[in-house]
Amino acid sequence: MAPFELLQPSSLREAIALLDAEAARPLSGGTALMLMMKAGVLRPARLVSLRRLGLERIEAGPAGELRIGAMASLRELERSDLVRRGWPAVTRALRTLSNVRVRNVARIGGHLAHADPHTDLPPLLTALGAQAHLAGPRGERSLPLEALYSGYLETTLGRGEIITRVDVPAMGARRAAYLKCTTRSADDWPAVGVAVVLDGERQTIVVSAATDKPTRLAAAEAVEQLDIESDQHGSAAYKKQLLRVYIKRAIHEARHAH
Repeated sequence: MAPFELLQPSSLREAIALLDAEAARPLSGGTALMLMMKAGVLRPARLVSLRRLGLERIEAGPAGELRIGAMASLRELERSDLVRRGWPAVTRALRTLSNVRVRNVARIGGHLAHADPHTDLPPLLTALGAQAHLAGPRGERSLPLEALYSGYLETTLGRGEIITRVDVPAMGARRAAYLKCTTRSADDWPAVGVAVVLDGERQTIVVSAATDKPTRLAAAEAVEQLDIESDQHGSAAYKKQLLRVYIKRAIHEARHAH
């Protein structure tokens, strides 16, 4: 691993200033970042830790939305009574996301900013209408979570910009489900991931892993037009057939969700 500078700012303003530099990257949980650095895929000269910025809170907002601080761990999210009661599909999805050791360390902000299409929460949170709140050298902004992704491992985050919070609208009468198919253990990377949200007769379908970023489908039949590439998890034809099956299963599960 190439040498790097590790800095631990105590304010958001300071963190943004330190990140507004070439070869600087934020460090939240580091579960993916460290693996990429060890493999030589990333060689940042500076890591800026976000641990002291007070971004760990999980709480309800004034409109009943779920507010998740970017430094909340995936395990904290999984164990949250607030999440379990109001957004049970998120709790269920987390139970098969990697393993407990990883969930104890990984943070929601890093999980989302990593932009690997095989991660589990982006398709589900996208289907639920989540908003990402960002802060950077030019100030603060918010955008639909799906607008954060531009391609494989690519985001629309600017230099020095970080995710500070994710808001998930109240479920109301909506029902949701997330299903994934893995080719090895149940907590492995998915070959395909499917999130479905039902609001009366309206269906929201978002797929991942088979595509280079979370992709919204106008209807279940739209899977036939998807551009799917083969990878180590399966061929394009195999993944398309999996999507046909798993979209139907996810719709059925969402209809019967509590």
